[in-house]
Amino acid sequence: MELSGGEIIMRALKEEGVQHIFGYPGGAVLHIYDALYQQDYVQHVLVRHEQGATHAADAYARATGKAGVVLVTSGPGATNAVTGIATAFMDSVPMVVITGQVHRHMIGSDAFQEVDSVGITRPCVKHNFLVQSLEDLAPTLRKAFYVATSGRPGPVVVDIPKDITAPEIKIPFSYPQDVAMRSYNPNVTGHPGQIHKAVELLLTARRPVIYTGGGVVWSEASEELTALTQLLGYPITNTLMGLGTYPATDKQFLGMLGMHGTYEANMAMHDCDVLIAIGARFDDRVTGTTSDFCPHAKIIHIDIDPASISKNIRVDIPIVGDVKHVLNVMLEALKSEDRRANPEHLASWWSQIDQWRAEKCLDYDRDSDLIKPQFVVEKLCEVTGGNAFVASDVGQHQMFAAQFYQFNKPRRWLNSGGLGTMGFGLPGAMGAKLAFPDEEVVCITGEASIQMCIQELSTCKQYDLPVKIVNLNNRYMGMVRQWQEFSYNKRYSHSYVDALPDFVKLAESYGHVGMVIDKPADVEGALREAFAMKDRLVFMDFITDQSENVYPMIEAGKAHNQMRMKPRELA
Repeated sequence: MELSGGEIIMRALKEEGVQHIFGYPGGAVLHIYDALYQQDYVQHVLVRHEQGATHAADAYARATGKAGVVLVTSGPGATNAVTGIATAFMDSVPMVVITGQVHRHMIGSDAFQEVDSVGITRPCVKHNFLVQSLEDLAPTLRKAFYVATSGRPGPVVVDIPKDITAPEIKIPFSYPQDVAMRSYNPNVTGHPGQIHKAVELLLTARRPVIYTGGGVVWSEASEELTALTQLLGYPITNTLMGLGTYPATDKQFLGMLGMHGTYEANMAMHDCDVLIAIGARFDDRVTGTTSDFCPHAKIIHIDIDPASISKNIRVDIPIVGDVKHVLNVMLEALKSEDRRANPEHLASWWSQIDQWRAEKCLDYDRDSDLIKPQFVVEKLCEVTGGNAFVASDVGQHQMFAAQFYQFNKPRRWLNSGGLGTMGFGLPGAMGAKLAFPDEEVVCITGEASIQMCIQELSTCKQYDLPVKIVNLNNRYMGMVRQWQEFSYNKRYSHSYVDALPDFVKLAESYGHVGMVIDKPADVEGALREAFAMKDRLVFMDFITDQSENVYPMIEAGKAHNQMRMKPRELA
């Protein structure tokens, strides 16, 4: 069977089990789009901006565990995708981005819509390829999917010159099943001796904490993590990326840690004597000032990426391996020896944690005449039973969602953590809804973030994607305003959003349903009414308290035990 380059791409996608591809056509990829037109296995989703394509593919990957796939043209098509590629890179999301390129003989001549896609994306991809020949196309695509989804996942760019996809040039097709890359062999097993040391250290702990991140999600290790945590009886905290890997409603869960983490989680981190970090990378939003991070603790770190070990925080027992595999070995060791930590020490530790919990750090004014954003998220969690896929944008609303929506399952929380990309929420919700059309999918956003990719409301209409949009509208770039209040003596430089659209009319102009809600008493009713409209996208514009801040907050240069708490009169 002889196939052209465009046909080879389609067959490769089918071999990889790809059902949805997000993209936008242009001259350099028209041969590929023609091959796409002549097949019926892969569904193409036409976004309205290439950034929307990458965010939708990113969330599709986060929700399913499969690689998200993007197809964009050369030049501005590739450069428009860079923000989404960097978003995926920072959060270790598997994605394959196919970019068109000018003809091979024109590369380097400043041809129309030519950019060095490989050079531009090199700092924000796990790997990238420039396909040099038609014979290399199928093996390169196979490598791209393998690299994107194995080890520590990440985005891979495949740049394909237009002449390689010319329909008149065909070669025999075969798709490699195995991949051999001499310089890339991720270790999954973990060193048995290191695992044994880790178990021994855990059992000597007086004040232990389990700290977990997105690596647990990508390793599909939530079940093993839950079993280990409950077997040990230790407190557990999640990073922003790790929410849902351990049930938020369980009594051992301390909430999220870090800059906007709970008082009890951050205080437990600061005072612990043994810390086990599982699939987390000790980023700055978690650690606070690194010189004061966990000053009394011996640290165990499990991660599949050796480059993450002791990168930001020096650890005592490093374990390079797949989280799921390592946790299973640890569980077997604990069960076979039937050993546990000293119950008196553990009881004393939980007593201290309960005192910190009594601070009720997430309290807010429930009698306010204004809509509190926390209240909207709490009611959203109640109305959806805590089971929705929640895609968020970035800012105060993101933190309120992380604090108040109780995720009991992994892969339900979809947001840009590492890069902090405004505009992620709506296309992210699209990707999740395409992956799970029968599930409730919500976009939690703000009036500034939603406008960055609001044109994707058109995509939602075209593909019948009835997501629900919860717009926490405070007429400010809320997190920017909060920092300006705390650190710049309330000089609110360009953080107030002037000239906002009428979001109800805007949603209706795209063929959707719009609502505006400005009274606390109407919040629950509006949410229930919106979710009752199963086949309609509903844009809910909640007019919220402009003065509300996210607490607790660890400011720059501070340690975990130096949180700024909500003033008592506001709680």
